[in-house]
Order: sequence, then C-alpha cells, then structure tokens
Amino acid sequence: MFLRSTDVNSFLSAAEKEALKAATFQRLHPQIYLKRFLEEKIRPDGRSIADDENEDTHAWRNVEVNVGSITTASGSALVRLGNTTVVCGVKAEICEPELDNSDEGFLVPNVDLPALCSPKFKTGPPTEEAQVLSERLNEVLGNGMIPLSSLCIYPGKSAWVLYVDATVINYDGNVFDAALLAMVFSLPHAEFEPELNRTICTRPNSDPLKPARKLIIEEDLVPLSFSFGVFAGSYLLPDPTASEESLLDTTISIILNTRARILALSQLGTGVDKSEAPGQGVADISYTREADTLARCISLAKKRKAIIMKKVYDT
Repeated sequence: MFLRSTDVNSFLSAAEKEALKAATFQRLHPQIYLKRFLEEKIRPDGRSIADDENEDTHAWRNVEVNVGSITTASGSALVRLGNTTVVCGVKAEICEPELDNSDEGFLVPNVDLPALCSPKFKTGPPTEEAQVLSERLNEVLGNGMIPLSSLCIYPGKSAWVLYVDATVINYDGNVFDAALLAMVFSLPHAEFEPELNRTICTRPNSDPLKPARKLIIEEDLVPLSFSFGVFAGSYLLPDPTASEESLLDTTISIILNTRARILALSQLGTGVDKSEAPGQGVADISYTREADTLARCISLAKKRKAIIMKKVYDT
C-alpha cells in the first residue's frame, strides 16, 4: 500500500508541514534559500553573519577538544566544531632516514573521509578531497612546528616517523580547521622512548627511571586555522557548514600562531565579486574588494583566535 503526498501531509502538524516545505525548497533552490537568510543577516543554522556591526562569537560554531581519547595511540585528540567531528591519533614508528637528510625524521599527516561521515563519500580509495586536505595539512605542519632533527635516533641509521592520522567521524563543513586543531593537540601529548642513540623495544613509561619523552614543539610555529567562505561575491561566512561550502565562490583560510602572527594564507575558488563599479575598472574594483575582504578575514581570525586560546588553551 502506497500513500500519496496528500495522505502523508494529513498526518503532519502545521510546524512539520512548514519544515517540510523549507527542506524541499532548500533542496531545489539552495542558492536562493541561503541568500534569503543572509539578506536577513542570519544563517540557516541560526548564526549571525560577519559584518561591520557584528563581529562577535555568534558568527562561529562552538568548538570542543578532548585530549587523550585514544589510549592505544602515542597521542590523540577529539575535536568537535559544530557538528563536524574529527578524531586524530599519532603513532610513532622507527624507520631509516633519507640519504639527503640523514639526521632528520618524518612527519606524515593524513586525513580519512570514510563513508560513515557523510553520504557524499563512498567506500574505496581516498577521495580527491581527502588527498587535497592531507596535502594542505602537510604544508602547514611542515612549517617547523616540530623540528625534524629532533626525531633523529642515530644519524644515517634510524629515526622516528610520526603518522598523524585524522579520521572524520561526522562531516559538516570546515574539516580543514577541525583536522588541524586535532593534530595540533595530538602532537604535544605524544609520548615515545627517550633514548636517542639506540633502538629499544619497550613501551613508553615502562621504566620509572626513564620517563617517556615529549616532542619538541616550536611554540611560535604552532598553527591555528580560521576559514571563511565568500558567497554571492559579498557575504562573508566564517566557519562554513557543508551545505554552505558547496555554494561558496571562494574559501579563505588564515593560519595564525598562538601569538596571532600570520603564518600562511590560502584561497580556494574564483575570488570575490568582480563586477565593475562606476568610475572604476574591473581590475581596480576587484583588487580593492579582495584586499578589503582579506583584511576583514584577518581581523576576525585574530579575534576568534583570542577566544579559542581562552576557551581551549585556558590562557
């Protein structure tokens, strides 16, 4: 027996009918749906938009960090950024160093987007998005946060390789920021054997006279990422969700250290609105708008960084 849509609607309350209409409209016309919200200075998930009058925490999703969530890993962290959830584990193994860098170890970050985290992903080999995320994280973490020379056990013979694996449990946008935060919290808590001149086969902290060694962290090079989406050429959306990401013109990521100094900037997409204004050429107005947008992103990122440091780092 099959029910017609009219029969189904007869079982729904007035609120449920309105919610069904909104969900149907969003699926059929996602750009118009989002734009109508932004015209009212609000986003579909209830957050406000970032404008000159409102640059507070209501434009961002809540962030939670739990360190040491995986007991079988050398170091681990679980990060929740809104509904986006990422768990990261660090495993330390011994390998032979490269000939050109005989006194350095390896740092290998990787992101996994399994089918369970979102319907958009299927089982099989790593998706292109996962490979791009892993490459971006490798570039950011390879800035010297962990001196690779500190991972050397014996020059030319043995060194540590740190596999930093992040798995996305729930995908709801801005995975790059969440994965980087999980990795940044996992690495300082990683523990491994203190011996630097020989290879031994014991577990960390098994000998009370030789406590496990922590990684050497360059505090001025610890990266924190703050990403923004640009919609319709003019709306700036901090910390975009998955439904918003698919509609964005461009994504801008500001990488800051713990002292709010810029470590790196990245932009993915076509850029901001390039429509010509009266008395100005397209190139002139495009350059001006891009510079203004970038300046706003940096300003908002620094304010958000202060909140993250206070909430997560408790400093």
